[in-house]
Amino acid sequence: MQRFRRLLMAFVFITGMLYFALCALTFAAQRSLIYPAPRSEPEALRGRPGFGQVPLAAGLSVDTFYLPAPPGAPTVLHFHGNGEQLLGQRGLGQLLGDAGVGFLAVEYPGYGASGGSPSEAGLYAAAEAALQFLREQGVKPEQVVLSGRSLGTGVAVEMARRGYGARMVLVAPYTSMVAMGQRLLPFLPATLLVRDRFESLTKAPGITIPVLVIHGEQDEVVPVDMGRTLGQRFPHATVVTVPRAGHNDVLEQDGLKEFARLATFALDGT
Repeated sequence: MQRFRRLLMAFVFITGMLYFALCALTFAAQRSLIYPAPRSEPEALRGRPGFGQVPLAAGLSVDTFYLPAPPGAPTVLHFHGNGEQLLGQRGLGQLLGDAGVGFLAVEYPGYGASGGSPSEAGLYAAAEAALQFLREQGVKPEQVVLSGRSLGTGVAVEMARRGYGARMVLVAPYTSMVAMGQRLLPFLPATLLVRDRFESLTKAPGITIPVLVIHGEQDEVVPVDMGRTLGQRFPHATVVTVPRAGHNDVLEQDGLKEFARLATFALDGT
């Protein structure tokens, strides 16, 4: 019996140490998991039509893709997903441009050809730099439609919380990064480990602008129930779920129609 107790204690100790090591590894590596940060060469975008840069603090800058709006039309400010980069946003910009809407996408620090390292604070800094750029282009606050996809929905929500934007479109949004961590790694204490939290659910009740949530009913990354739950917390939100759409193809199906509709009517209140 004594030998069994010693073996049991040794097993518990080793298991606890392994669990602690796994927690420590997850804590250290979490930003590489949240931000895969695909890269591109500067020559792939700089100097090409529509591409430019906006400055950040400490001498850094991030790249942008900008298609000016027709006179009086709104401009969509878009924040992309965690596995995307700026080069992949041209198609969305051109589609919205064809609908008569301006478009600005901003890169995240450490993504594409932009310097720095991604973090929640860094993404917010890039977003505010993009908003400053729009002001310098003469785009009025009431003409700005905030837009985010997946990871970028947390950026859009924070900008709305800070008082920016006249409307907002959230594509495949999550409720918080903590909730995503709990879903993906339920055996780890995500509440204690997650550093970049993107707490959209707690911010939503204080955001009074009209919000459109678009979510694929077959989303295999962010469950559609997260989009529904988040939509219920905004005072003025419409939730559109797209049958047969997953995480990466929701806009490529009927979701883009709703996206363009809200952006196009951002100024007339309908």
